[in-house]
Amino acid sequence: MLLAGSLAASPRALAQSAEPRFAWPLSPAPQVTRTFDAPESPYGPGHRGVDLAAAPGQQVLAAGPGVVVFAGQVAGAGVVSIDHDGGLRTTYEPVTPLVAAGAQVYGGQPIGTVNPGHPGCSVAACLHWGVRRGEEYLDPLALIRTESVIRLKPWTLPSDAEVRPPDEPP
Repeated sequence: MLLAGSLAASPRALAQSAEPRFAWPLSPAPQVTRTFDAPESPYGPGHRGVDLAAAPGQQVLAAGPGVVVFAGQVAGAGVVSIDHDGGLRTTYEPVTPLVAAGAQVYGGQPIGTVNPGHPGCSVAACLHWGVRRGEEYLDPLALIRTESVIRLKPWTLPSDAEVRPPDEPP
């Protein structure tokens, strides 16, 4: 049996949630070439997202439904930012945008293509995928939809137990 959950309200619960509502922004599921490293202060060093191995020109997919709030260039790199329910914003770079600001997107919709040249990328191309809630950066891998299998143990009544219908008083 698969049980679905929802995206939690707090960053800690987000990281511990077993069934978030987002999916990988690349297909098939990519290799993570650099992990999230939360900064200790708003302007401190860190890695405010994850880098995902990609092929140059590979389609980038919206990780979840939302509204495009930015699609353009930042410091010479193409960037797409999407606002999602719950105050989350995902960012994708370096990309050539296929969407414009104001567009409503669904999860899995192509929003751009990966450009080579992301600093520190150890493969042909990397997609930098970030997420934040307000001003707080979160680990995007905590958003990925996972499947949990729950197995219930069989339960048997003791042989001397009396079974009554639920509406019958004891």
